[in-house]
Amino acid sequence: DSATFSPLPRHVGLLEMLLFACRLVATPDRHFLYAIGSSWVEVVAINLHRISFISIARMFRLANLILLYAGATATQSSVSLALEKRVMQHRQAEEGTGATTQHKMAYFGTIQVGRPPQNFTVVFDTGSGNLIVPGRDCTSDACASHRRFDRQKSKQIQSVNCDGSKVGYGLEQDEITITFGTGKITGQCFQDDICIGSACSKGNFISSTEESYTPFASFSFDGVLGLALDSMAQSNEFSVMNLLQQSGVLRKPIFSVFLSDSEQEKSEITFGDMKQEHMASELYWVPVSGNAGYWEVEIEDIYFDKKPQNLCKGCRVAVDTGTSELAGPSSVVGKLEELLSLGDCSNVDSLPKLGFAVRGPDGNPKILSLSPREYTSEIGMGTCNLSLMNLDVPPPKGPLFVFGIPFLQKYYTVYDHEKSRVGFAVAKHKDQVPETLLEVEATAAPGPEARLSSSFLARK
Repeated sequence: DSATFSPLPRHVGLLEMLLFACRLVATPDRHFLYAIGSSWVEVVAINLHRISFISIARMFRLANLILLYAGATATQSSVSLALEKRVMQHRQAEEGTGATTQHKMAYFGTIQVGRPPQNFTVVFDTGSGNLIVPGRDCTSDACASHRRFDRQKSKQIQSVNCDGSKVGYGLEQDEITITFGTGKITGQCFQDDICIGSACSKGNFISSTEESYTPFASFSFDGVLGLALDSMAQSNEFSVMNLLQQSGVLRKPIFSVFLSDSEQEKSEITFGDMKQEHMASELYWVPVSGNAGYWEVEIEDIYFDKKPQNLCKGCRVAVDTGTSELAGPSSVVGKLEELLSLGDCSNVDSLPKLGFAVRGPDGNPKILSLSPREYTSEIGMGTCNLSLMNLDVPPPKGPLFVFGIPFLQKYYTVYDHEKSRVGFAVAKHKDQVPETLLEVEATAAPGPEARLSSSFLARK
């Protein structure tokens, strides 16, 4: 006998495959088509017209063949999703100045949850660990203004506890409340299909039952897909990258992010690979520091152009795709303002580059720098200030910087989920002359007392 198969959807289950094999047994035809979902499987059976059945052992061998084939089509692949940029305005009061308007930028794309799939726009957030979407049971204004997940429409959904455990017989599933910087959500946890483009896996997620008006009602997107390391998620079954890696659908256990501020370029996130066309320099790998799950790396020192300032040895920086700003310790921010002599905006173009030296496992540190226009902002009346918010995280979790979208628009970043490291390359943008990653003079590695072991922004 011989068989030829067209590609199967990655979510085809073993039970469906066995059912297919059983139908082949009962079919005396030499040639027929069998449908699974939206795909067709063509089977050419030779000499089956002489027999009315096949042995159980042979049936299982055939099912195994189909299973192996389906697995083969699910591996060695990558998927890229276009990201949409939105700028949102928030009004807030500052003492002595009255109301001010802040501009928050976010990039988001579309994923699918459930079977049949329900579409949701989400921010791909390296600063959190769980997939959160509004639920149909959520009637707050923040939920009502977005698409909501309807669990009644999903055929294979399962309720789970929010630590990943099964719900005991006769017991109700638990709830979880997550507090963010300016709001909170409450929700229940479920297991269902999660698809990022063609990369699909069964996994756990949070369906909110209540969301605070601030900040969620102002979001242009529906939810958040956390891409921090596994320890940030409720359990491994909640980590989407862990699920995709374990299911074998990705060519490599990595994802990469390219963000552009130009309408002439497509921002995108790629799962399973990196793209050379987005890199204007070599990729420089730096190991993750700490074990709390954030993509944070250690800073060796802060530089003005090529000159070390001895300001923050042993600090760390968290690379966060889910925040629109830059932040740092208030003492360091204050010292930087003093050294840079910020005041009126007349001297901005004469200021040095502000660099952060990071070291990979081999070789000298390299400087990730921001130009004066990238680290300053005009606040009105011809006055400029440093575009770094104050963020004071005490030791051992700090001192800490957070690099959000302004940094990620300049640097193409690659996140290695398996090896816990971040790759940095200068992003290649259309009609822009790219910079290079500067290598600094060899310095002694910081001693053990300078190394910090935990992360920031612990959930309340």
